[in-house]
Parts: sequence; C-alpha cells; structure tokens
Amino acid sequence: MKRAAFSSYFHCLRYSYHNPFMGFGPKCLNVKFSSSLDSSNARPFPDYSPKKPSVKDTDFVHHLSTTIKQRRSEPLRRILKPFEAKFKPDYFIWVLMNIKDDYKLVLDFFNWTRLRRDPSLEALCIVVHIAVASKDLRTAHRLVFEFWGKPHLDVGNSFAQFTERLIYTYKDWGAHPFVFDVFFQVLVEAGLLLEAGKLFDKLVNYGVLFSVDSCNLFLARLSNSFDGKNMAIKVFREYPEVGVCWNTMSYNIILHSLCQLGRLKEAHNLLIQMEFRGSFPDVVSYSVIINGYCQVEQIGKVLKLLEELQVKGCKPNEYTYNSVISLLCKTGRVVEAEQVLREMINQRIFPDNVVYTTLISGFGKSGNVSAKYKLFDEMRHKKIVPDCVTYTSMINGLCEAGKVVEARKLFCEMFGKGFEPDEVTYTALIDGYCKAGEMKEALSLHNQMVEKGLTPNVVTYTALVDGLCKRGEVDIANELLLEMSEKGLQPNVCTYNALINGLCKVGNIEQAIKLMEEMDLAGFYPDTFTYTTLIDAYCKMGEMAKAHELLWVMLGKRIQPTIVTFNVLMNGFCMSGMLEDSERLIKWMFEKGIMPNATTFNFLLKQYCIRSNMRATTQIYKRMYAQGVMPDNNTYNILIKGHCKARNMKEAWFLHKEMVEKGFSLTAASYNALIKGFYKRKKFVEAKKLFEEMRTQGFVAEKEIYDIFVDVNYEEGNWENTLELCDEAIEKCLVKKT
Repeated sequence: MKRAAFSSYFHCLRYSYHNPFMGFGPKCLNVKFSSSLDSSNARPFPDYSPKKPSVKDTDFVHHLSTTIKQRRSEPLRRILKPFEAKFKPDYFIWVLMNIKDDYKLVLDFFNWTRLRRDPSLEALCIVVHIAVASKDLRTAHRLVFEFWGKPHLDVGNSFAQFTERLIYTYKDWGAHPFVFDVFFQVLVEAGLLLEAGKLFDKLVNYGVLFSVDSCNLFLARLSNSFDGKNMAIKVFREYPEVGVCWNTMSYNIILHSLCQLGRLKEAHNLLIQMEFRGSFPDVVSYSVIINGYCQVEQIGKVLKLLEELQVKGCKPNEYTYNSVISLLCKTGRVVEAEQVLREMINQRIFPDNVVYTTLISGFGKSGNVSAKYKLFDEMRHKKIVPDCVTYTSMINGLCEAGKVVEARKLFCEMFGKGFEPDEVTYTALIDGYCKAGEMKEALSLHNQMVEKGLTPNVVTYTALVDGLCKRGEVDIANELLLEMSEKGLQPNVCTYNALINGLCKVGNIEQAIKLMEEMDLAGFYPDTFTYTTLIDAYCKMGEMAKAHELLWVMLGKRIQPTIVTFNVLMNGFCMSGMLEDSERLIKWMFEKGIMPNATTFNFLLKQYCIRSNMRATTQIYKRMYAQGVMPDNNTYNILIKGHCKARNMKEAWFLHKEMVEKGFSLTAASYNALIKGFYKRKKFVEAKKLFEEMRTQGFVAEKEIYDIFVDVNYEEGNWENTLELCDEAIEKCLVKKT
C-alpha cells in the first residue's frame, strides 16, 4: 500500500497525540496496555536457546568480553584490533550475553561489529530488545527502520523472518512488550499496512496488545486512501473485541474518514455515542463534523453544532472557524462570514492568508470591491503576506467590477513583491481588459504570458475570442481559434458561444447557425446561452417565426430556457408590433409554471405607452401585481412617461409618489416628461420643484425645459437665476452636444 501525504489538518492531528519517539526516558514507557485481553488462553513466548559455543570458542569469547569490560574507557576499535582476524559472527551474541547489562557497551560493540559485516537478524532483534529495555526508544526505532528501509527488500519473507526472530528472542533479551509497538510503528510509517495488520493479529495470540497511540497511527495511515478509510473503520470496529480501548483521538480519525466517505449521518451518530463509550468529544471532534456539514452546505446543522460545542465549554478552533467562513462565503453570506472573522480575532485565534483570501474572493463574487480592498489592506497591516491566490482573487474581483486600472496596478505590485503571476492571474486580467473593450492591452498581455513560458488555457482564449467578437472582429477571433487548436486545446461551449455571439452581432446569422451545428457534431452541445443568442439575433432582424421556431427546438431538446430567453422573445414580439403574441407568451409562461419578471412586462407596457393606450397599460400593471410580479424602477419610469404623454398627470404624480416610497428613482427622461406635463397643466409649483430636484440629482434637462424656466425667472425679475440658468443651458445643452 503506497504512502499518501496527510492533509495539513491530519498532519497536525497525528502529532497531537503522544508519540513515544518524541521524548525519551522513563515517561516513554508509560504506555497503557489493555488488561481486558484474556491472558489465560495466550500462547507462551518460546524459550531462547542459542547455538552452544565450543570450549575453544568459549575461551575466546570470555577473553574478548573481559577485555571489553576492563578497557571500556578506551576506543573499542583499538582494543579489539587483536581480535579482528579471528572474530566470527556467532561470537557477537555470545559476547552480548556477558555485557548485556551495560547498555552503552552493547551499542558500541554492535556498531563495531556491523562496520565489518551486517549483523544476523537474530543479533539485530536482540539489540532492539536491549534498547527498549534500556528505555532508548529512539535507537530501537532507528535500528528497525533501517532494516525495513533497505532497497530491494523482499517484504513477505523479511516480515515473516523478522517477526519470528523478534518473538524468539523476546523472553530472554528484554521481555518488554513495547518492543512490538516499535516494530508495529515502523511498519506503519514505512507504509507496510498489510504487514502491520498481520503483526497485530499475531501478537494478540501471545497476549500482547499495542498501545492506543500506535493503533491511532495505524488508523491515521489507513485513512489516507479511499479503500484504506473503509479498512480503518473496520479496524476501529473490530479491535475493541480483543481489548483495544480507543480514545478521543481514535474517534476523531474515524469521524474524519466517515465524513470524507460522505457518510456524514453515520459520523454524527458516532459523535453522539462517544460519551457513552467512555471517550469525550473535543473541539477537533466537533470541528470534523462541522466541516463535513459545511461541505454539503447544511448551515442549520453547522449552527446547531457550534452552539452545542460552546455549551460543552469548548471554544471553536482555527479549523472550525475556517470551515464556517468558507461555507458562508460559498453560500453568498459574506457579511456574516466577516462577522465570524471578527469573532475569531476577538478569541485571539489569528486568521491566516487562506481565510482572508476566502473572504476576499467571497466579496468579489458579491461585487463589493470596497470590502475586498478593506480586507486586503487589513492583511498588509497585520503583516499577513498575500500570496498569488490572494492577488489573483483581488485582480479578478476588480476586473469584474470594471476597475481594470486598479487591477493592473495590483498585477504590477505582484512582481514587485517577488510573486510570479500564473496562467489564472494573467487570464483574470486579460478577461478584464476584454470586457472593458481594451483589446490591444488584452492581446499584449497574452503575448507577455507566452513569452514568460506560460501556456494560455481555454479560458484565456475564450476571453479573447469574446472580446474580439464583441467588437465585431470575428476574423481575428477565428485566427485565435486556429492558434488554440494548433496548441492542442479544444474549444469549449463558452468559446463557441462567444464566436456565435460575435457572428450574430455582425449580422452573419447563417454562419452562426452553421457553427452551432458544427458545435453539436463536435460533442459540445449548444446550451441555453447559445439558443438565446440566436433567438435574440432573429428578433432584432424581425424574423419572429424563426425565433419562435428556435424556442421550440430548445424545448424539444430538453434545454431549459431562462427568463432571459423569454424576455428576448418578448422584446422581439413587442418591437415587431405583435402585441397579441406578446400577451399570449406571458399567458403560456404562467401556464407552464415559468414566472415572468418585471422586465417581461416592461416590454409590453412600453409598446402600449408608445401607442397611448393607457387603459391597456393600467390593466397590465394591475395584472402584474395580481400575479405576484413586482414592478421595478424601469416599470415606473415607463408608466410615468406614458401617463405624462397622455396628459394623465394625476396618475403620473401618484406613480411618482409610489416609486419614491419604494426606494426607486426617476430617470432624466421621466423628470422631463413630468415637468413638461405639469407646466402644460399650469402646475408651476410642482414643475419648479421637480426641476430643482432634477438639477440636484445631477440630471441634464432638455433645452425646452431650460427655456421654460429662463422665461419664468425673467418674467419674475429674478435676473441672477435667469443668468445662472442661461449659463447652465449653454454648458449642458449646447457645449456638450458640440
């Protein structure tokens, strides 16, 4: 089984429980072995009976042992020089029998011996036993690990032989059960998990259980792979049957595995059972389950567990906060995510650049650029170094908000800070320039990217194709597509849609239809955007039958139209004067359970207002309300202009009052219509009030409106106001037009 890298969380998890190799001395052997194992049926360890030396060998060994003991202060290499020529491998164990109580001497002699030749497996096991009995766990671990780290080791045979020799030498050379823990841990660390499991089963027969810490290490390593997670769960269920007493760390490992396997309900039930089984859940236990629910976006469960955690007197840790912040950002609740960040800081748990980057990205998706900047500046102030991901998120957010100049500054700052932008960063800025219509800068960045050895991806090319198509430069976009294909990159649906949109903009709808057919054959099936683009093109050309036909093709292919698709079709019917068809479309939408929005009705309202059919307009407006569609800012402005044109100033003023109460505002055209309407009805006070309000709002009135109020002020003798309005009219109505 291959060794897999731990996640950063489990890297911390592993070292959060007592690792016997992290410290030395008597404490290291203070390991709790379960006493629930029935030792009466345990198999006895074999008696050790080494090969007997001859009389001649006995004399040599005695002489060698005596020399080592008597001259122990001298370098071993010097005092054993006379013995080298006659030294045989068998002598090593016989000498050890005489010096085994002097641990330093044992190690020195072992090191001297293995410089000349590899020790036998039996000799190695004996030294490991002596090291453990002498509480030198580091050396014991190193010696075993060195053996299992040999290249080209026959694992199957070596495991059987090493296990046999370690058991055979156990009774007379140390008899401390932790020696098997050492062996078990080495097998686990070397990734020999199958052998580790076999060792556990074998030692159970001898009445030996491994420490819970070693078993936890085994569980943690098993949980690194999908199949291993299932095995870890199996081990967790079976080992208590032979006496292993799991602790909180054990439960945490299994909780994590269950969550990663998607068995969240099972994990939550295990968390509840922990206390009844004698292990109390800690902040890590709760954090694992909270993170699991965060992954599946169950915010209700998350909040309940957070409350439960605090009731138990535990404080959320960094991992908990990070999971919650990530979930809130993912679900668009970025303001709440920032509140969690503030609580985290108040608890003196200091967020890292990953947390800040998550929030910055979240605010970027919501379009709140000022909040992104605030967090970015806060990072710098706290000396939390932004990384490439942070900068890329900032650049992407600024580009989406249309602030390409600021995005470019940050891009340049990255180089100054020693960061090298990657393909994603370049693509974000290129897309920003494309959306701003600055294709020269976008293409220049593309060339710079290639010069630096970075390969533009499908997203990069799609952004460029889209930008070029929006400017009508379809031929250059096609050249880019060819370059893309030469690099082995396959266009995706978005690339095709960008090109189809470009062809429609230049009026080449036949080529756009052909490209859609090619797209279908290539396996990149047209989506809602593709069909909506083509329907819009047909509508603008007044070919409503073809547009309507495309809608039915969509529905026949089970491609779900969006409200945008219906609004495009609605606008087409209205612009073509097909108002009855427009009304039928709205009726059909309701019948099919598709909810129109205000924009859908606005197209129809506008056409009836143009025709001065205010009775029909009022009926449609009332129907909107009755069917649960709330008017928007555009609805009110259309109605107000229509009623003003029809001289229904009472109705227009009522609608103006209603829209202000709802937080909507008039457009310049609506102000002009209301002012002219009131003036013609000789409602001078209302007209003047609206004119002043319009100027305060920064709107430019029509020249006709300025002429009216210049005359009024002149007749009233208000020379100062007259001259001010004359200057304003010249500046805003005449100078700006030229």
